[in-house]
Amino acid sequence: MALSQKLEIRQSQALVMTPQLMQAIKLLQLSNLDLATYVDGELERNPLLERDPEGGEPTEQPGSAGEAEAGEDAAPAEGETPEPEWLGQSFDVAPGAAEEHLDTGFDNVFPDEAAPLPARAASGEPAAPSDWAGVGAGGRDDSDYNLEAFVSAEATLADHLAGQLVLAVADPVQRMIGQHLIDSVDESGYLGADLAAVADKLGASLGEVEAVLEILQGFEPSGVCARSLGECLAIQLRERNRFDPAMQALVGHLELVAKRDFAALRRLCGVDEEDLADMIAEIRRLNPKPGLAFGATVVQSVVPDVFVRPGPDGAWLVELNAETLPRVLVNQSYYASVAKTAKTSSDKSYLADCMQTATWLMRALDQRARTILKVATEIVRQQDGFFAHGVRHLRPLNLKTVADAIGMHESTVSRVTANKYMATNRGIFELKYFFTSAISAADGGEAHSAEAVRYRIKQLIDAETPDGVLSDDTIVEKLRVAGIDIARRTVAKYREAMRIPSSVQRRREKQAPIGVAS
Repeated sequence: MALSQKLEIRQSQALVMTPQLMQAIKLLQLSNLDLATYVDGELERNPLLERDPEGGEPTEQPGSAGEAEAGEDAAPAEGETPEPEWLGQSFDVAPGAAEEHLDTGFDNVFPDEAAPLPARAASGEPAAPSDWAGVGAGGRDDSDYNLEAFVSAEATLADHLAGQLVLAVADPVQRMIGQHLIDSVDESGYLGADLAAVADKLGASLGEVEAVLEILQGFEPSGVCARSLGECLAIQLRERNRFDPAMQALVGHLELVAKRDFAALRRLCGVDEEDLADMIAEIRRLNPKPGLAFGATVVQSVVPDVFVRPGPDGAWLVELNAETLPRVLVNQSYYASVAKTAKTSSDKSYLADCMQTATWLMRALDQRARTILKVATEIVRQQDGFFAHGVRHLRPLNLKTVADAIGMHESTVSRVTANKYMATNRGIFELKYFFTSAISAADGGEAHSAEAVRYRIKQLIDAETPDGVLSDDTIVEKLRVAGIDIARRTVAKYREAMRIPSSVQRRREKQAPIGVAS
């Protein structure tokens, strides 16, 4: 067969991931905090974008479920001219506003002064005492000095221990060993380093390292620098003068305390039931993680993206949280004024790219808001029983059901429901919470949601009595009577996921003395 060259014309279809399409997909799956960070970065990079100074509503913001319009899932083709509805009046800026925003003159730095102090000093005119009344050391103007603007740094556990080390140890070698050990303490206050490895690394003897560790274990908070839970509790008990032989035996067998094997503990400690209850109560009053009192991580509260509330006609009203939507606009007046002064092709190309990027960002933000509202509205429609009656009426739901109902792809619904939260009359839930697997009904009826079944299992266990602890097999029988066909291993899996102990451990806990079980 001879090899030859020839020209052919072929027609094919392919999905081209343009930068704009990739941007729209990326924005869909961002949380409101990540979206705010992303928009802040775009505001820094693009001179045509600016925040809405009046904090007005974003362009074409969907306010409720009734305002959501059916839009295309795919992003528009590259280079397409935006329709006028995307460039609403909020894009427009009054003439001269850009110049006012960009005004960097120094004539109004001291609006309350007839002439600024530097100008008076340059002219040789002596300054009046009143001129320097608000000027601090170094010529700093302290007239607007606000002490509340300076927040002291939170003391960390390492800093707290290092400060005590300086006062407790004078020998430089011991200080070096102590500082190395402090650097190995985790946030809970436990020492994770091996003493032999530390001694080998620092070129010291194991006895010197152990001596320094003993000093560190006497620091505040009590129980810090322990190598295990038992050692942490023992340090605290020694400081309370309660580490007697019976308590030592109890601390040495904490696994029996977790299993609630009180008969074995009474034999090991040589005490009666009342003394054992007092000892366990004292153990409970100790702090198992003393280091958490320092440098605690600030918990970020969840800000819902969607609000759901009952309407006057019995329906559910779904609306977006306007506080989570970025308020940005395109300064077309500034673009028009700068475009007139652009001379070179590179300047014109830069401005065109900035305008296209800004327009696409506004369009992507609007499309993101509309898509979130459409998905949330369909979820509320599918899970109407949950909002009206509670978790027991949660229905099985998957991504395909919602995607088919709103005319989108499953991947789009998956991205929309990631890191998004809904505030309801029953609390704040992640959108993915409403997507649960199905468990078949025993009588062949409608399937049950896995989350609803977990809730039923928890209800059955919470209603147990000391003489009527339910085994997993008994729970299976009760659920089948209620019309739920479920296997015993599934019940055990759900129970363990909810951190509920086995029936044997629950029976020991409920039949234990009041002083021990409390």
